[in-house]
Amino acid sequence: MRSLERHRDVGAYALGVLDEADAFRFEDHLVACPRCAAHVTEFGPTARQLMLYRRATPRFVHPMAQPGPRLLERLVADVARRRLAGRRRLLFGLAASVVLAVGGPAITLVAGHGSGPVQVAATDAKTGVWAEVRAADADWGSEVQLKIKDGTGARSCRLVVIGRDGSEQTVTSWTVPSHDARTNTIRGGAAMHTDQIDRFEVRTADGQPLVTLDSP
Repeated sequence: MRSLERHRDVGAYALGVLDEADAFRFEDHLVACPRCAAHVTEFGPTARQLMLYRRATPRFVHPMAQPGPRLLERLVADVARRRLAGRRRLLFGLAASVVLAVGGPAITLVAGHGSGPVQVAATDAKTGVWAEVRAADADWGSEVQLKIKDGTGARSCRLVVIGRDGSEQTVTSWTVPSHDARTNTIRGGAAMHTDQIDRFEVRTADGQPLVTLDSP
């Protein structure tokens, strides 16, 4: 191989396309040619990029493949479809947020077996205790919220649910501060579903009834 041809082979050597014999001869030339050694170094980044491209390209893609004339049009259309889909998801999300914001409590109460929420309120003429109970079905039973005014404390109380079959379950318990006539809110749960509940009773810890709320 003449010296001029060896200089011209620097690119082929850097890219690794020389056959084994020519590469061996060029390496002999490279030892004595600082100019070619510098060129090989300059070709380094290009060779690495081509190597990464080769590794990332599937084997069935021809190395000289070129984009078709409608590729840009298809890409633009695909971007437009994705933006439209994203806009629709955003609108659906906003609509759902509005529904939850406007009807959130009702949605919470209706969740479950579909027998509907229960809301009852009563004041006991003897004890003066007022209470309101809201119950909503859940997969495991009922979610219960109690609001109560009891200004005759201090005492410990509990909310009991009585089923249509006569069974009883304690939903929650609390302590009434002395002479506290404010409305207190307590939450709990029962294993009964709303359509299985006959009534709710607020009792003292020793079983004295304070107010009874009949389920509709």
